[in-house]
Amino acid sequence: MTLSPGILNILIVDDEINIRKTLAYCLETEGHSVVAVADSQGALREAKQRSFDIAFIDLRLEGEDGMDLIPPLLVESPWLKIVVITANATIETAVEAMRRGAADYIEKPFTSAQVRLLIRTLGHIRDLENEITVLREDRRRFAPEVLLQSRNPQMLKIIDMLYKAAASEAMILLRGESGTGKSVFARTIHGWSRRAKKPMMIVSCPAVPSELLESELFGHAKGAFTGAVKENPGRIAACEGGTLFLDEIGDMALPIQAKLLRFIQDKEYERLGETLSRKANVRIITATNVNLEQRVAEGRFREDLFYRINVISVNVLPLRERRDDIMPIARDFCKFFSLANHKNIEGFDERAERALLEYSWPGNVRELRNAIERAVILGSGDRITEDDLPESIVPAIAFPGIGDAVPLATIEELHIRKILKKSPSIQEAAGTLGIDQATLWRRRKAYGI
Repeated sequence: MTLSPGILNILIVDDEINIRKTLAYCLETEGHSVVAVADSQGALREAKQRSFDIAFIDLRLEGEDGMDLIPPLLVESPWLKIVVITANATIETAVEAMRRGAADYIEKPFTSAQVRLLIRTLGHIRDLENEITVLREDRRRFAPEVLLQSRNPQMLKIIDMLYKAAASEAMILLRGESGTGKSVFARTIHGWSRRAKKPMMIVSCPAVPSELLESELFGHAKGAFTGAVKENPGRIAACEGGTLFLDEIGDMALPIQAKLLRFIQDKEYERLGETLSRKANVRIITATNVNLEQRVAEGRFREDLFYRINVISVNVLPLRERRDDIMPIARDFCKFFSLANHKNIEGFDERAERALLEYSWPGNVRELRNAIERAVILGSGDRITEDDLPESIVPAIAFPGIGDAVPLATIEELHIRKILKKSPSIQEAAGTLGIDQATLWRRRKAYGI
């Protein structure tokens, strides 16, 4: 099924066939995917096999209390929005339903307009929850998205290719050195795709121990292993209808590769500790900084999985091969971190720019980001100088000795720079130099420090 923005997976649980048919027709005409069952057993069976966004549950099922179905459904899908259907709504009934985890209730007889309004409201809430999930996922990676602007012709071709690929359901493999921004491109692909309103999850394969990665991806049942004190739906279930980004997939253990391959082929998987097959509609994007062909030859990566994920392969350029982009990206980072740290830094002085342009950037955009953030935090002027940059970026300057053929002003400037770098405050630097702070300020202005 191809997903469009706003499509919801909805479960109906009602023992009256006319109610099931009427409600299903109303929801399907709105474009939603609907599964209708008559009892709690059928509801739990469906909930174990696929992921739902919203469930309508009749409180009076034949021989059952629909209220008892709410907790087990929420165990299967904690994000599920449950609407209880009742013919005799009371405040007590509503309160009890909410206490057990229901999101809302609707009273019989209801109209199509009431159902549509309720679905749109709950669908909007799900969209907001999905956005919050993505923001939490990206919290530690938060930074301006500066990679989508480039002056490099090859990089512009890459961006155009990704834009075209985003509209498809094809698997995309992002290749490139660490720090080139592969995760930023993955989020951008998701944002450009028809799945943009659904969740996106990011799993860094090296960051999760191999014995836990299977549970992280596919989930586990309560008691599946020591420490599994409750159900875990897993990342695949949590991003139903959306995108799963597997970063550094080349480090994934072979047994998990086999299970991932099966999911890619059949869209089916099992949680740890269960034998029940579940279904999920998830697009997978992968990234690697290693040579996967070599790992295949070494027997460390499955050849069949490699061909599956390598439908559209994109090589993200390292920063040293797109030097025209260094200063535009650095200026965007400077503006971003200046605002974040309540500073008014206008840019870089000439020497700082030269140092940034001449550096090789082995850590790529990530290293540039960290360098600019540090410079903004430690800088005290209205422009970032060489002294604000990490020592690894600024080439060492040979300090002239006494009697060397250099102007006196050069010796003074270099001496002031060294003292400022070592001193925790302007006041202490002025004391070390034996001048007052006003004189030091004038010297700094003259030398552009």
